Amino acid sequence: MAKCYRVKKSAIHGKGLFARASIAEGSLLGVCKTRTAREAGLHTLTMPDGQLIDVTCSLKYINHHKSANVIYYDDHSVVALRDIGAGEELLHDYGEEWP
Repeated sequence: MAKCYRVKKSAIHGKGLFARASIAEGSLLGVCKTRTAREAGLHTLTMPDGQLIDVTCSLKYINHHKSANVIYYDDHSVVALRDIGAGEELLHDYGEEWP
């Protein structure tokens, strides 16, 4: 699977993930490489069962925004929620606890 994204400086939070080219709605961007975490950190996801996992690949640079354009699924896959333009930052809504 060719990477359709790259890590760049983000105005939202340090580093971010940006589309290299246009990405169609429903496209699979990848599957997160993970490891079990004992406590939450900067790149930790909380699964529906409460398990904590650290994302160890470049997908960890997807920043939070209420206007999400990608989603993480329980199988750790990341999918485009809508068409994403080239150069656009990839964003996920991490929930109400995030500002």
